[in-house]
Amino acid sequence: MYRTDSTTDLANPEPSAVQATSEKPYGGVRLPGVLMLLLGLPMLLLFGLGIFILRGLVMVEPNMGKVVLFLGSYRGTLRTPGFYWINPFTSRTNISLRVRNFDSAKLKVNDLRGNPIEIGAVVVWRVKDTAQAVFDVDAYESYVAVQTESAIRTTAAKHPYDAAQPGQVSLRGDSSEVNVELMAQLRERLSHAGVEVLEVRLSHLAYAPEIAGVMLRRQQAEAIIDARQRIVEGAVTMVKMALDNLREQKVVELDAARTATLVSNLLVVLCSENDAQPVVSAGA
Repeated sequence: MYRTDSTTDLANPEPSAVQATSEKPYGGVRLPGVLMLLLGLPMLLLFGLGIFILRGLVMVEPNMGKVVLFLGSYRGTLRTPGFYWINPFTSRTNISLRVRNFDSAKLKVNDLRGNPIEIGAVVVWRVKDTAQAVFDVDAYESYVAVQTESAIRTTAAKHPYDAAQPGQVSLRGDSSEVNVELMAQLRERLSHAGVEVLEVRLSHLAYAPEIAGVMLRRQQAEAIIDARQRIVEGAVTMVKMALDNLREQKVVELDAARTATLVSNLLVVLCSENDAQPVVSAGA
C-alpha cells in the first residue's frame, strides 16, 4: 500500500513550517531625572494657573446676588447679571433677590373680646439689602416666618372679630385697614433683616371650631335684630306719612282713640312677617 505525501503533511506538519517572533530592543533617548523634573514643573505651573483663573470666574443670574467675602470681611455684592472675574481667594454666598410668598399657618389666637379665632396671612416680600440679610440675622427666611406670625398675633389681639361699636375696626369688616396695619408692623420688624415687604393680606379668618356654632347663632340673632329695627323704622315713617296725608287732605277726622287704632293696625300690617288679613266691619 502506498501513502500520499499530502496526507502525511496535513496530519503531521513539520516544525519548520511555524515561524516564531523574537524580541528586539527599541532605540530611545533616556532622559535623566533632573531633566524630567524641569519639563514637568512648567506643566504643573500652567495647570495651577488655570485652576487659579477658573476659581475667579463668577456668573450672576438675573434677580440673584453674590455676597463677596475676603479674609472674613465683607467686600461687596454682585447684583448686575453677567460674567465676572474676581479675586479667586474670596468666598461667595448666593442670595435670591426674587419676590417670594410666605403663607402663614392658621394661627389660633384671641381677639380683643377674648374669643378664640383662627387667622392666617400671606406676605409678599423680597431681599432688599443683602448685607443685612446675611450678617445681621441668622437664617433670614426663618426670621421672616417668625416675625410674620408674631405680627399676626399682635394685630388680631387689638381688634374684635366683629365690630361691637360704631366706628370700631373689626377683623372681618375692615380687612383692608387690618392689612395696612399688619404691613406697617412687618415693615418695621423685617427692616432689621434687609427685607422689603411688598404686600400683606389676610388669607384665613374664622372662629375657632369650639365656638363656631355659638357665634353663628349670635350673628344670626344680630342680623334679625338689625332687620327688625329697619322694618320698624320704616313702618313708623310710613304711618306718620299716612296720618299727615289724611289730615292735610281732610279725608277723615280721627280722634285720639281712632288714631291709636289706625296706628296699631298699620304697624301690624307693615311689621308682620306674614301677609295680614284685614277684617272689614259691616256695622255702624
